[in-house]
Amino acid sequence: MRTIRLTMTQALLRFLDAQYIELDGTEHKFVHGVMGIFGHGNVTGLGEALEYGDSSLRFIQGYNEQGLVHAATAFAKQKNRLGIYACTSSIGPGATNMITGAATATVNRIPVLLLPGDSFSSRQPDPVLQQIETPWDHTINANSAFKPVSRYWDRIERPEQLMVAALNAMRVLTDPVDTGAATLCLPQDTQAEAYDYPDYFLSKRVWHLDRRPLNPRSLDEAASILSKAEKPLIIAGGGVHYSQATDTVRDFAETFGIPVGETQAGKSTMSWKDSMSIGAIGVTGTSAANLIAKDADVVLVVGSRLLDFTTASKQIFDPDVKLLHLNVNQYDGLKMDSVALHADAKSGLETLKKSLQKTGYQTNAEYRKLVAQLQSDWNIEVDRLYQLTSKEGNVQTLIVGALNEFMAPEDVILCAAGSLPGDLHRLWRSELPKTYHMEYGYSCMGYEIAGGLGAKLAMEQGEVYVIVGDGSYLMLHSEILTALKEHVKINVILLDNSGYQCIKNLQMAHGSEGFGNEFRYREKNSGRLTGEITAVDFKKYAEALGVKAFHAANADEFREALRSTRNEKISTLIEVKVLPGTMTDGYHTWWRVGIPEVSKCQTTILSHQKMDEEINKARAY
Repeated sequence: MRTIRLTMTQALLRFLDAQYIELDGTEHKFVHGVMGIFGHGNVTGLGEALEYGDSSLRFIQGYNEQGLVHAATAFAKQKNRLGIYACTSSIGPGATNMITGAATATVNRIPVLLLPGDSFSSRQPDPVLQQIETPWDHTINANSAFKPVSRYWDRIERPEQLMVAALNAMRVLTDPVDTGAATLCLPQDTQAEAYDYPDYFLSKRVWHLDRRPLNPRSLDEAASILSKAEKPLIIAGGGVHYSQATDTVRDFAETFGIPVGETQAGKSTMSWKDSMSIGAIGVTGTSAANLIAKDADVVLVVGSRLLDFTTASKQIFDPDVKLLHLNVNQYDGLKMDSVALHADAKSGLETLKKSLQKTGYQTNAEYRKLVAQLQSDWNIEVDRLYQLTSKEGNVQTLIVGALNEFMAPEDVILCAAGSLPGDLHRLWRSELPKTYHMEYGYSCMGYEIAGGLGAKLAMEQGEVYVIVGDGSYLMLHSEILTALKEHVKINVILLDNSGYQCIKNLQMAHGSEGFGNEFRYREKNSGRLTGEITAVDFKKYAEALGVKAFHAANADEFREALRSTRNEKISTLIEVKVLPGTMTDGYHTWWRVGIPEVSKCQTTILSHQKMDEEINKARAY
């Protein structure tokens, strides 16, 4: 047996550099590099291996560990999970900073490899700087907090343990069902220990994404149910993109005359111009999709987690609806008593199409006419919202519309949290797949700027436009510096409405007068946050970081600034003030939140009573 003597982290990097993933006969290099910030838990181990090791892995230095995990998540998402970055940190706060990013990746089922530094496996110098001590269990420290937000977790306390740990991490990272954050904790001394690793561990390894076929029994059952449907609906989830099944869904819908509603993760499956496209579905959905959903007799769900926003807290469908769920993940396929079609989205739809064609199935002309009418009505509504103006200031939907009209079909819009995901999901007109990048599984504030960096790293063409509210921008925007020094251009559209206005609207819809969500000074007399607005000059702020920045006072100036961004070689930012409360509202849906049964506010009590009425209309599970 041929071996090579390497430290544990030197071997880890060689191993990662040799990993490939194959889909439909095409191999893709899986690990593209390492993002990180060095500290005493990783700089002399993994840092040395990156500096002197023999690998092609790119090292990207960042400014916030959470941001780097978001960037890695966005990269993998934009790559349809066919490529990843690893993220490394020191021990202590460097490691725990990555936990929110880990949760974001795992909730969205995006592969990210995390390599946090750890304390010493020998325990000789304990307690080391930043080490959390647990008197009753020495194996518990800060890195144990990764366990509930990781799909795989291990601590490598001996260099030879790397082989089993690394292979299992890759098993999870390349699995379309079990993927998410994989965390390998690296004790400082173990990182530097040498071992004679066998050459076969370090050789090229190809992980195969074999498409799971739909079994004959499920196929017959699905075809039988669909062939009797009079008002069918397709829901396209994120699994459509990861299976590279966008063309398959569009063909299936056009062939049988079945309208398609999209989840946040599934949006851009359809072009808004397609005859069977009815846009977003659910709480942040269109009137067309939600009205179709309410009367649907059969719903074919393709690759969705059926989040409460998609199902309007399980109230969007008729109680007698039949759900068919085509999903490679059986856990998702069984939700809401669905008939589980346990298969890959692309191959499953292709097989189902052939079976359904044998029956001669088509939706009738009346149903197609209804779909066309609802689609037309919705487009009129989008045009109206995209043209709304106010004498008091900029309407948010007007700015979103101007951006939508400006961007090229291949450009990517990216967002994550606040009111903007609702506006974008409902209104945004996508033409090409993978041009709508939304992190909404965790709705993680702070994802946006870092996500823009990661998405752009993964893109082969087009610009990325990050649209973000002031609240989310202030929370985490440090990776804009990373984009600058990496010569990766991102364009940031910052909509400043002076607060967490989305949540204020949610408050006020359930009885509150608005509390604690606007960015205001504390008044000395009342002691409350009801003073003047805490104004921020975001243009100057961005310029101080080195970004080419613009301020747009109105829609015309905004359009002019957008045109200027095309000619810039570095990252840009456009600051636009928008009026609070000028985002879109819901269309024919309900969303459950906890409303107090007892309150000094009579409106809150009435809202609680209304909630009870709505709960009675929803499925129990």
